[in-house]
Amino acid sequence: MAYTERHNRFTEWWLKVVSWRERHIKERSFIIFLALVVGVICGFAAQLLKFLIHVISQVLTSHLSATTANWLYLVYPVIGIFLVTLFLNFVVKDNISHGVTKVLYAISRRKSRLKKRNMYASLIASSITIGFGGSVGAEGPIVFTGAAIGSNVGQAFRLSPRLLMLLVGCGAAAGIAGIFRAPIAGMLFTLEVLMIDLTGATVMPLLISSITGATVAYVLEGYNAEFFFSQSEPFSMRKIPYVVLLGVFCGFVSLYFTRAMFMMETMFSKLKYRAVKIAIGGMILATLIFFLPPLYGEGYGAINNLLDGDYSKIVDGTFFYVDRDNIWFIACFIGAIILTKVFATSATNGAGGVGGTFAPSLFVGAMCGFLFAFLLNNIFDGVGISNKNFTLLGMAGLMSGVMHAPLMAIFLTAEMTGGYNLFLPLLIVSTLSYMTIRIFEPYSIYTMRLAKQGDLLTHEKDKSVLTLLKIDSVIERDFKTVRPDMNLKEVVDIIATSNRNLFPVIDAEGMLVGVVLLDDIRNIMFRPDLYKKMHVTRFMSMPPARIEINQPMEEVMRIFDKTNAWNLPVVENGKYIGFVSKSKIFNSYRRVLRHYCDG
Repeated sequence: MAYTERHNRFTEWWLKVVSWRERHIKERSFIIFLALVVGVICGFAAQLLKFLIHVISQVLTSHLSATTANWLYLVYPVIGIFLVTLFLNFVVKDNISHGVTKVLYAISRRKSRLKKRNMYASLIASSITIGFGGSVGAEGPIVFTGAAIGSNVGQAFRLSPRLLMLLVGCGAAAGIAGIFRAPIAGMLFTLEVLMIDLTGATVMPLLISSITGATVAYVLEGYNAEFFFSQSEPFSMRKIPYVVLLGVFCGFVSLYFTRAMFMMETMFSKLKYRAVKIAIGGMILATLIFFLPPLYGEGYGAINNLLDGDYSKIVDGTFFYVDRDNIWFIACFIGAIILTKVFATSATNGAGGVGGTFAPSLFVGAMCGFLFAFLLNNIFDGVGISNKNFTLLGMAGLMSGVMHAPLMAIFLTAEMTGGYNLFLPLLIVSTLSYMTIRIFEPYSIYTMRLAKQGDLLTHEKDKSVLTLLKIDSVIERDFKTVRPDMNLKEVVDIIATSNRNLFPVIDAEGMLVGVVLLDDIRNIMFRPDLYKKMHVTRFMSMPPARIEINQPMEEVMRIFDKTNAWNLPVVENGKYIGFVSKSKIFNSYRRVLRHYCDG
């Protein structure tokens, strides 16, 4: 009882604070302040996540041998997935996988509202998953965590959905900036991946959050790049043709990565029992890590080895340690890593682990860039391209293709490595990779799931507003219904009490069998001699189309355009729900457009 009283007093006091803020602090100034607060919190959250992953991984792997295979690799990933499954089932009691996709869904379908438990659930679950060897990244979870922090801070101050969307973007930007120490990339992530519009009202809060998140990281970790890269070989313009080829190559590998990931997700989604998912996913993951240890965790150690030029270390901890000086074996080993990383990542998430595809795309990109240069240098004499430089370029190329975010890929790679001297080749590789995959796949690995469901919010305001509209919010349910066996007299009596000129015909099971239009019976409704003779089945007609309750609004509008109808019935598996009209949709469209697109 005492707790309830304290809670009620706090709620009453907090409402007074919110009311005072609304009266005395302008909205734009307040959003700037909240962006700063969100940036600080998300910066610390990113550092906590990195710390937990590092500690768990260090405890488990520091004693493992580098000169032979380690059987513990067959055990660690399964234990990690099992622990995460227990945590999600008994503590969180929610599905928190595919963090970036869930943020996109919250923006488009949940008015940017995320649950309070999302502020910590992904952070704990992903640190266990990755620390125990799950072949995924921490960036997806930190985006989910940051977005949830931004959303809940905004909800606490009763902000509108439009401002909640902005704070969600601020949280995501600060999370990326904090984990990579890359403020520009953090802001670009929200623009290209979360697709939040860059306007006068959004640019400053996003910048402040990104810079603040990165500043927290710099204070706690020092002013060093995420990956150590020293450009020992200057880039020559004569290497441009090879850069172009690398961009196209990265585009095709990105397509393979995206399609294989979606195929594996579909396979795991068809498995009904959780134990079966853990068994199959755990077996795939553990086996791959045992034979290819660089697949363990995020794989950033292997990336650093390639950027350092010490590529022979990539076979440490395997049966193949004795072959570390065989260049052709190294090439085959790296090729196997490129092909299997997507399966290790999919198996991790499919089995129940929590992690993102951000780090895997960076990892595969580094391997692709290195392998591309390594093979050319060893097959053709006189090519003379830098393995280290192309490793860095490959990171940007894969990220650009997989995420459909070329600008973010360019700046993130440059900020993470300090490779600003390679800005021109970074531009070329990222752009060509993005253009290549767009020919075959219009959606990124994050947006593909939502696009297929019609839940994707894009930079196209028309499509975005239609996505934000829900069919249920525009259904009109005040139409009087008639039955097929009613005679004309009974229909006339119903017409007399209605202000509509359209009447759905419903059978005994609630199924829509047709409609009665007032215009169609106007010439007989005043003929008493036909009252008993004419029944609804004689003068009813079929609607030009039917709208299913779960159809996206963009498809609904296409149906209206195709049929030239003004009103169409809404059904659920054939059962009548109500009607939707063009005028109601247009009114709602204008309201949502004003609400979300101001400023």
